[in-house]
Amino acid sequence: MTDAPDLVLRNGRITTLDRTMPEVAALAIKDGLIAAAGEETDVVRLADDATRVIDLGGRRVIPGLNDSHTHLIRGGLNFTMELRWEGVPSVADALRMLREQAARTPAPQWVRVVGGWSEFQFAERRMPTLEEINAAAPDTPVFILHLYGRALLNRAAVAALGFGPNTPNPPGGVVEKDAAGNPTGLLVAKPSALILYSTLARGPKLPVEDQIISTRHYMREMNRLGITSVIDAGGGGQNYPEDYDVIRRLHDADQLTVRIAYNLFAQKAGSELSDYERWISMTGPGAGDAMLRMNGAGENLTWSAADFENFLEPRPDPAPVMESELEPIVELLAANEWPFRIHATYDETIDRFLTVFERVNGRQPFKTRFIIDHAETVTDRNIERIKALGGGIAVQHRMAFQGEYFVERYGAKAAEGTPPVTKMLAAEVPVGMGTDATRVASYDPWVALYWITTGKTLGGLRLYPEANTLDRETALRLWTQGSAWFSGEQDRKGTLETGQYADLAVLSEDYFAVPAEEIRRISSVLTVVGGKIVYAADQFSDLDPPLPPASPSWTPVGTFDTPAMRTAAAAAPLQHARSCHDGCTNHCSVHGHDHGIAWNKPIPVRDLPSFWGALGCSCFAV
Repeated sequence: MTDAPDLVLRNGRITTLDRTMPEVAALAIKDGLIAAAGEETDVVRLADDATRVIDLGGRRVIPGLNDSHTHLIRGGLNFTMELRWEGVPSVADALRMLREQAARTPAPQWVRVVGGWSEFQFAERRMPTLEEINAAAPDTPVFILHLYGRALLNRAAVAALGFGPNTPNPPGGVVEKDAAGNPTGLLVAKPSALILYSTLARGPKLPVEDQIISTRHYMREMNRLGITSVIDAGGGGQNYPEDYDVIRRLHDADQLTVRIAYNLFAQKAGSELSDYERWISMTGPGAGDAMLRMNGAGENLTWSAADFENFLEPRPDPAPVMESELEPIVELLAANEWPFRIHATYDETIDRFLTVFERVNGRQPFKTRFIIDHAETVTDRNIERIKALGGGIAVQHRMAFQGEYFVERYGAKAAEGTPPVTKMLAAEVPVGMGTDATRVASYDPWVALYWITTGKTLGGLRLYPEANTLDRETALRLWTQGSAWFSGEQDRKGTLETGQYADLAVLSEDYFAVPAEEIRRISSVLTVVGGKIVYAADQFSDLDPPLPPASPSWTPVGTFDTPAMRTAAAAAPLQHARSCHDGCTNHCSVHGHDHGIAWNKPIPVRDLPSFWGALGCSCFAV
C-alpha cells in the first residue's frame, strides 16, 4: 500500500475557506479526503506513478456547494417528466417549448412546468395566458405551476382531471369558473397551496426504472452546477420508507453522486404524532452513511402549522389548534434527541412556534439542533430567541422569484430584509443557504448566490440595500460551511482543508472576478464528490462518467437545454419581444385591453383591470 494520493489537482486558484490558508494552487486527495493543500511544488511531489494528476488551467475551485433545504428525493422521481423554464427569456420561447413538448408527449402523460421560473424573467413581463396555453397544446394535458399562488391547466388537463361545473372548491383553494359555471383552467391558492400540489399529484407517474434514471439525471444536473451535498426537507406525498426506495436503491448500487441527509415529513393531518412515534421506532438521526443519512424531523411537523408564502394573498394565520398539536410532537422529538426543522415564512408564525419550543425546552431541554426554514420576515427579537434555544435558520432565494409581489403587498421598505440574513449573522445564529427547489424556486445555486450578493430579483428589481446583501465570500461560506451545520457535519465538509471530504467544484468562470450579472451564469466544469469525478465538461470532458440516456423516450431532458446548460447568450430577448417593448399593438381578443403597460411598470400588478401583465389577463387575478 502506498501513501501517495489518488488524485492531485494542480495549477488552480483554489478557494479553501480555511482561514489559515484561504487560497492554494494544488490539492492532494486520498481515500475520499483532502490529504494536502498548498503550493503546487509541495503537493505535486506527493504523487507517484499511480496518482491521477489534473491540470486545472488556472480555473477557480471552490468547496462543493451544499443546499441546506431542497427536495431532491421527490424532485428526482419527476425530473425527466418536467419541462423547465429557468432562464427562458420570453413567453414566446416558453410557449414554443410547450408546443414542441406537447407534440412529443404520449397519452395519458402530461406536460408539467413545475417551479423555477418567474414571469418577471420574460421579456414580455407577463405570464402566458390560458388562451395561449390551449393554442400551444390543444390535446395533451398541461399543468403549469406559478409559485405558491396559481396553477394553469389547459382544457385537456381539465378534462383528464374530470373537473366540471360541480367540482367544489377545496379548503383554502379556488377552482375558477366562467360565467357558465365551467372550470377555466385556473386554480388559485387562497392561500393554501394544497389545491395545487394535490392536483399535480394526480398526474401519471413514471415506472420505477424510469424514476431511477430520472433521479440519476437530476443528481447530474446538480453536479453540473457544483452541488455535492443537499439536505432533503421531505415533502407531501413522500412517505417513509416506501417513497425512499429509489434513492436507497441508487445508494446500494453506489450510484449516488450527491450526499443526501434527509428529513422525515409528517404526511397526513391528524396522524402526525403517530407518524413520528412510528418513525422513532424504525430509525434515528445519523442512520446511514456519508452518502445517505437520516437527519431528523420536518419540515412539516403538523399540518396546522403551515404558512405558505403566497404573497398574492394576505398572510395566513395558523389555526388556534396549532400549538396544542405541535407541542407533543416537539416534546417527543426533544425527548428522543431528534433534530427537527419547521417551515415558517412569517414572523407572526415564528413567534408562536418559539413560544411552544420554549415551553418544551423548559421541561425537556433541547440537546440537538432545530431549524427555522425560510424566515423571510423574522424580527430581531425572534432571531435572538432562536439563538437562545440553540437553533439555526435555513434561508433560500424564494424572494428572487416573487419579490415583486411582496413589494406590491407590503411595500419596498418591508422588503429590505426578507430575510434579514445580515442580522442573523450579526447575532451569530447558524445560517445555511439553499433553494427550496423545485416547486417554487430553481435548484440552481448560482441564482441564489446572485440574489444574495446583488439584492435583485430575477426581474431585476433591487430588493435590498447594499447593507443587507452579502459579499461573495460570505455568501459562498453559507453555501458550504454554513449549510454543513444543518446536518451536523460541520467537522467533515464545507472547506478544502486536510481531513475534510474531498468535495469540490472547478468553475466555468471565476466567481470572485466576474461582473455581478454573470454570477447566475456560472456552472461547474469538473465536480468531485469524495475524491471521485462525478461530472466533467469542457477541457475535462473526457473524464465525464457515463450516464444512461434520459428516459422515457419523450422526456424534455436532452431535447431542451436544462437550466444548468443555458448560457448568457440564451437570455437575449426575441425580436418579437423587442418590438413589443417599442410599441405593442397586440391586444386581448376577449377583453380588448393591450399589454404595452407591462413594459411601463416595473411591478405590473397594481392596476389589475387595465393590463395584460403579471398574471396574464386581469381575469386571472381573482
